Amino acid sequence: MQEEDKIIEDENIEKDSNILEKEKNKAAYDENQIQVLEGLEAVRKRPGMYIGSTSSRGLHHLVYEIVDNSIDEALAGYCSEITVIINKDNSITNIDNGRGIPIGIHPKMGIPTVEVVHTILHAGGKFGGEGYSVSGGLHGVGASVVNALSEYLEVQVARDGNIYRQRYERGKVVTDLEVIGSKETTGTKTIFKPDPEIFDELVYDYDILLNRFRELAFLNKNITIKLIDERPEERIEKVLHYEGGIISFVEYNNRHKEVLFKNPIYIEGHKDGSIVEIALQFNDSYVENIFSFANNIATTEGGTHLTGFKTAITKVFNDYARKYNFIKENDKNLQGEDIREGMTAVISVKIPEPQFEGQTKTKLGNSEMRSLVENVVNEKLTDFLEENPSISKTILEKCITAARAREAARKARELTRRKSALESTTLPGKLADCQEKDASLCEIYIVEGDSAGGSAKQGRDRKFQAILPLWGKMLNVEKSRIDKVYENEKLLPVVTALGASIGDDFDISKLRYHKIIIMADADVDGSHIRTLLLTFFFRYMKPLVEAGHIYIAQPPLYKVSKGKEFFYAYNEKEVDKLSIERQWKKEECSIQRYKGLGEMNPDQLWETTMDPSKRTILKVELEDAVAADEIFTILMGDKVEPRKEFITNHARMVTNLDI
Repeated sequence: MQEEDKIIEDENIEKDSNILEKEKNKAAYDENQIQVLEGLEAVRKRPGMYIGSTSSRGLHHLVYEIVDNSIDEALAGYCSEITVIINKDNSITNIDNGRGIPIGIHPKMGIPTVEVVHTILHAGGKFGGEGYSVSGGLHGVGASVVNALSEYLEVQVARDGNIYRQRYERGKVVTDLEVIGSKETTGTKTIFKPDPEIFDELVYDYDILLNRFRELAFLNKNITIKLIDERPEERIEKVLHYEGGIISFVEYNNRHKEVLFKNPIYIEGHKDGSIVEIALQFNDSYVENIFSFANNIATTEGGTHLTGFKTAITKVFNDYARKYNFIKENDKNLQGEDIREGMTAVISVKIPEPQFEGQTKTKLGNSEMRSLVENVVNEKLTDFLEENPSISKTILEKCITAARAREAARKARELTRRKSALESTTLPGKLADCQEKDASLCEIYIVEGDSAGGSAKQGRDRKFQAILPLWGKMLNVEKSRIDKVYENEKLLPVVTALGASIGDDFDISKLRYHKIIIMADADVDGSHIRTLLLTFFFRYMKPLVEAGHIYIAQPPLYKVSKGKEFFYAYNEKEVDKLSIERQWKKEECSIQRYKGLGEMNPDQLWETTMDPSKRTILKVELEDAVAADEIFTILMGDKVEPRKEFITNHARMVTNLDI
């Protein structure tokens, strides 16, 4: 027996050795494993590296890349008109009256320069030389990436009295550069169609493009952008041109708010080829809205220009307040948040050699921009305050009121903490927490009502799912300062459960759940609660929205059954589709419409709305901060007329409205 055991053991060792050898061969790392992707293959292989994603966001990014090239021509002083057309087949045409892309043979590559621009990465006129003193497209990937990710792209260049054309398919040249006509003026026309092999979504959203181009028109007051949509029966055309530039931008952002003074404050300055433009105005709201840009690129993460602005604003207003006794000798200085309450500002800098953090270009890193912005604001804003004492007084009175409210909020926060409500060791009584401690694996359902909360608690997977039931209508933070939030018994449990605080104290690293799922009834009350919560998150926990931690649950509206078979449907169209697929006659079916989540038993709620393998949840994404601010102002602000207009314009889009 011992000999047999020894033979079997030796055979097993040999087998294991062979398996290990095969695994080693599989994982061999030598010259054969190094792939070289030529031309634009790398872009098609990893499109997300260049445009962020292949979803709707990436689809629209293609348009921005081409339009940004035209904008760069405008920044150089050679382009005044840009026309963007969404064609009937969802292809895009972009036309500008710039200089036209050079068509001569490139001295290094030996092919027409227009072909170099469209087929070679990191080729462009923005790396040096005299082509562009200021531009947004710094990486030289714009046109070539769009070409690589398009089913086809055709470029027509009007230059030197001729019109030249070249066509590409999926990044490859299919026709040589040819002359197709003559023209005295110059410019570039690009027609491209996104590749269905690359993109999940192929339909352009007119409003998304309109918002971006409106922004560009505000930031560049010398250009006119025309957006045309050929897809509807009645063609849509919008002309965007703003003589006031960023002054008009601030006025546009404040148009649904009560402003404290009529005309925005405008200051500008320049040094060594860099330009600073700032426009600001105060309204009677309790939130700040500061939008910063560098070379027309929205720096959503801020950077040195924003830091310089905030530092200077705080200093200038405190100096003025002390000089004219708004702040007494022994009183504390106003804090930055006090001064920025109700401020709408646009900061736009143009800089020859911007340093952005990462390909996404969301944070400016140039250290010299901080001192330049600080100096410009210190000098020009001080002059404005001295010359306009009535406006200065109005602003300072609001700042001092904000400081008192902040102090009240601090006391309320400390009082609440003393009661242990904000301590991480003491969570809200109604919270059913999960067992998992790794926040990245945890999710919390914020559920409307105790009834639905009870079903959710029983139906959940307690390992990683927490449930927080809310009851009744909560505070509309659009009309309230932060001190009122700390006093609100409906919102405080949310703050406590998430563990990351709010406002300036918010710390996303302390977040206890990386998925925050709002689960409310599919009726008017449920919609209102969702909107109130989203307003709260956007105004006081904005990094949650920016980081993609907020989701909206999608419970089914119907249960359709016949005999022992049953299915769930999320809308009436799905009910009809189900009837056709199953060949069920509606009158023979039992169709249950769920009035609320509380009507579902725990198993149904788990199966339809909480099981990660089956549920549908919508991620709340912040595509456009300006547009988001406008929507929350309209829906939750004091002015009735804009809300009435919004409801009238969007009434046809409403579905499943309970009356």
